[in-house]
Amino acid sequence: MAEPLTDTAAQPGAGATGGKTSVPSRPWLFAGVRLLGLLARRSLLLAVLLATLFVAVELLPGDAAMATSERGESAADIAERRALLGLDRPVTERFGDWMTGLPTGDLGTSARGEPVADLLSRPFPNTLLLGGLALLVTLLASLALGGWAALRPGGMTDRAVSGGATAVLALPEFVVGVALVLVFAQWLEWLPAVTLADSGGAPASWQMLVLPVVALSIPQIGWNTRIVRAALADEAEAPHVETAVLDGLPSHRVLLHHVLPGALPAIAAGLATSTGMLLGGAVVVETIFNYPGLGAVLAGAVTDRDSPVVAGVVAVTGAVITGVLLLADLVRAWASGGRL
Repeated sequence: MAEPLTDTAAQPGAGATGGKTSVPSRPWLFAGVRLLGLLARRSLLLAVLLATLFVAVELLPGDAAMATSERGESAADIAERRALLGLDRPVTERFGDWMTGLPTGDLGTSARGEPVADLLSRPFPNTLLLGGLALLVTLLASLALGGWAALRPGGMTDRAVSGGATAVLALPEFVVGVALVLVFAQWLEWLPAVTLADSGGAPASWQMLVLPVVALSIPQIGWNTRIVRAALADEAEAPHVETAVLDGLPSHRVLLHHVLPGALPAIAAGLATSTGMLLGGAVVVETIFNYPGLGAVLAGAVTDRDSPVVAGVVAVTGAVITGVLLLADLVRAWASGGRL
């Protein structure tokens, strides 16, 4: 009796390896290496951005010594302050000294003699609070609206949600903020128009957070609703989703258990992108509502031509954005089984 034929191509490791089984791949190990590479590239990009900021502030008219001088000071006094601040040294040398302290958390000293880390210690948590609440509102609203539209593809609800998302996406934060102040603070008098700080420098009440959070969230809700709707529509065409529909599962169950998990990478990427936009828009929104965040610090630093403070603001916000992007990469790797 002839022995049965064997398919060597179907046997892992057969042939060149002498019939030994191959070592199973480790997708999470490769994903970790890729994540480290992404983190290194983003750190390098942040360093380039910080160097560009130093040069940009250097190119502005005047310098920190002149901007922070008192009335009546002589040219000799300004020259002495310029030497004290190190402004007589090349900008590359000053940037190099500033970067050497960055890994230890030393953000340098402002033109007015205050450590930059201390200068940012109060407003930075307030900006994180504002941006974090806005990101949470954006996530919940975009998932709800995108999912609602996905349940009725091509219907009136879908068209209304998509059209509304496109409309609010085009609205700048300052337009939304002024409109909210006009309606809810001036006409209806439901919410305060400005933010007052307590003794610790934080907003005095939660009502003062409502309008800034909403003003910051609305444009990003439009952006992310479109991303959620498109990601759900793409995933709805997958074979396993069609099988679930043919099995007669309720539409909401199909959406939550079969469509949404596959759409998570695209949704996470959209939210990660919104993090940078939220922190950037926070500067405008904080100015409108007199919010005690990094916006006022950054505006004052630009007026003072204070390179260490400007770079410090960008460094801490850049670190937050990098962390959120890394988290989005982890979500994408988890959803794709360890592949990036």
